[in-house]
Amino acid sequence: MKKISVGQKLYISILAVFLIFAISFIVFQQTLERQHKIDMLDLKLQNYNTRMADAIRYIGKQDEQTLTNYVKEHSMPYLWVTILNGKDEVVFDNIYKNYSKLNTNLSRKEIRQDSKNKKGSNFEQDTLTQKKKYFYSATHFEHPNITIRSALPYNNDLAKSLQTDQHFIWFALSAIAILTLVLWRFLSRLGANITKLKLFASRADHNESLETEDLIAFPDDELGEIAERIIKIYKRLQTTRQEQDVLKRQLTQNIAHELKTPVASIQGYLETIIDNPHIDERTKQLFLQHSYAQSQRLTALLQDISTLNRMDDAPDMMEYTDVDISQMVANIVKESALEMDKLHMVFVNDLPPNIIIQGNQSLLYSIFRNLTDNAINYAGEGTTITLSAEENQDEWQFIFKDNGNGVRNEHLARLFERFYRVDKGRSRKMGGTGLGLAIVKNAVIMHGGTIQAHNNMDGGLRFNFNLKKKQ
Repeated sequence: MKKISVGQKLYISILAVFLIFAISFIVFQQTLERQHKIDMLDLKLQNYNTRMADAIRYIGKQDEQTLTNYVKEHSMPYLWVTILNGKDEVVFDNIYKNYSKLNTNLSRKEIRQDSKNKKGSNFEQDTLTQKKKYFYSATHFEHPNITIRSALPYNNDLAKSLQTDQHFIWFALSAIAILTLVLWRFLSRLGANITKLKLFASRADHNESLETEDLIAFPDDELGEIAERIIKIYKRLQTTRQEQDVLKRQLTQNIAHELKTPVASIQGYLETIIDNPHIDERTKQLFLQHSYAQSQRLTALLQDISTLNRMDDAPDMMEYTDVDISQMVANIVKESALEMDKLHMVFVNDLPPNIIIQGNQSLLYSIFRNLTDNAINYAGEGTTITLSAEENQDEWQFIFKDNGNGVRNEHLARLFERFYRVDKGRSRKMGGTGLGLAIVKNAVIMHGGTIQAHNNMDGGLRFNFNLKKKQ
């Protein structure tokens, strides 16, 4: 059994609601119009009754001949006039002269209403002949104390006069037909979009190609535009995911390569010691020192990888507090003093006191520590490192520079890539992990800032970066 689509269900539902409304409105309008015409007919007969009562008062007579003459002179076609006295007895009728039988009409609806409301009307069968249906309208008058009931037969002429205007029905049917076509056109376009989205979802779920003619063109409307954008967004996400997969594979290969070097060195030194039990103590100690140095490098590499993964996978889990950058940098200068003394390097700390940044203590420390270590390792002996800062409205702008070796311009754009090295052999010899500047960039970004690397005009490397005061 074929399943009804969403568009078809919507089409049937809307059309059904409109048809019910239209039919109800037509019935209401027809009933209202018919009642209006009945009221006008009743008013016409009531006016006749009033004029006849006025004539009776003026003439001052209620005999049979006088009333017959009046009805003949002021009659309407097929008009039936009956007059009752104050005792509710028929005293005149222009059609039936057997008044004793006519007295049975006193129980009729228009007569019963007459005693209370002074007037009444009714559509009912003639109780004498049961052949004709009449519209009756009765009026009671106090002076003289009589009730005049006039009636018109429900013949073709009266039926035609009470017939409602059929133009509205044709107008309503035309409106229904137009709405049906417009609704069908709109919902068919909607159905086309839903069908394409359903096809897209099926292909995406089964990892099938989305580059098909079925998913190229959409109807030129808002729904088509939305559907097309959904597919484009999915394609972009798919492309991004593929690029991320490539980057992850490259990162995994780089990590494996970087881990392989210290592990191979440690393994080589330890195998030499194990395979040569009689090796002299001095050589053994030297090999153990080399193994320890490689294990330290391996530990640093794993720590840096862990830091980057933490920033990538769980940035919201980082704890943020108020951090005194001025005090932190002062501590880093003290920690690095011995290494800088060996290389005859100087650290000029031009930071103003009490620079407070709301951020993660560990990541902020890694920014300034890695920049310092990078300068110590690669700027060269006798270099001066300078750190300064300038306060803006909602951030601090830092300049970290040295007057050392610098790097060639083609390397500047890639300095922050993971495992990128300007001089691979020298970097590994210096014990670098290749992740320090990548950690710096990610930590700066997590604190609402940006960072760029430049070569100084007078030599050396400069890092310009900014950190938001509040996150």
